[in-house]
Amino acid sequence: MKKIVCMLIVVLPFMSLFAQDFPAKPADTATNVPIPNANAANNRATTGFPDPVPAIPFVDVRVRSPQSGREVAFSLQLLLLLTVISLAPGLLILMTSFLRISVVLDFVKRALSLQQVPPNQVLLGIALFMTIFIMWPTFTDIYNNSIKPLSDGKASIEEAYREAEKPIRIFMYSQMQKNPENIRLFMSLSNLPKPRTLADVPTHVLIPAFILNEMTIAFKIGILIYIPFIIIDMVVAAVLMSMGMMMLPPVMISTPFKLILFVLVDGWSLMTTELVQSFVK
Repeated sequence: MKKIVCMLIVVLPFMSLFAQDFPAKPADTATNVPIPNANAANNRATTGFPDPVPAIPFVDVRVRSPQSGREVAFSLQLLLLLTVISLAPGLLILMTSFLRISVVLDFVKRALSLQQVPPNQVLLGIALFMTIFIMWPTFTDIYNNSIKPLSDGKASIEEAYREAEKPIRIFMYSQMQKNPENIRLFMSLSNLPKPRTLADVPTHVLIPAFILNEMTIAFKIGILIYIPFIIIDMVVAAVLMSMGMMMLPPVMISTPFKLILFVLVDGWSLMTTELVQSFVK
């Protein structure tokens, strides 16, 4: 006990000296931060520190009750516009040349016994740009007679819709002039009288008739594409069977010969030319 008391007597004077040399820091250090002055921007430019991140604006969307009939009509028009935009991919596929081209390209891929080359995205991209090439005059008429007058305020929404409908109807009807049985079929299913002109055919009848016509033509073209490649498959299979190589899949041997034949006859150019000429009559 005496030893502990002696040690405390020796240590306490040194502790008091250390306490005088290192004073305690204030509890709130935030009060010692200097306030930036008006030359803060110049200081950042000279010191090289980055500027503060700009604030992101707050977007507030409010829903309220309509105050007049014009606001109700505008809400209905906006709802109709959003519906048309959501249906635009389906309209592009079914009411243009995209349907026939995409089906024919898929037939070519299957006839060549190709699984992953070219990918489906590539085939759909080819079909899309070929559709734009074929439908460009129609799209130009729609822009000049419907979209531009509507944006300039020279036409109402009903007038713009009618003007945009005419070129599409003419295109669909022109593809069925040699085969109008589909129009008669859907007219009879709708209990409508026999049409005399294009104006007598409603749009809701013309669209399914056009889809059925495009599917029929695409399958006819696909059969013609399949025939030479089926002959190659039959010849290769017969040769393998005569050689006793029945365990070897004929597709492994016939696929290179199909590709060689397709490249030698310039198949992509021939197919593209025939597809475009099948629409431009």
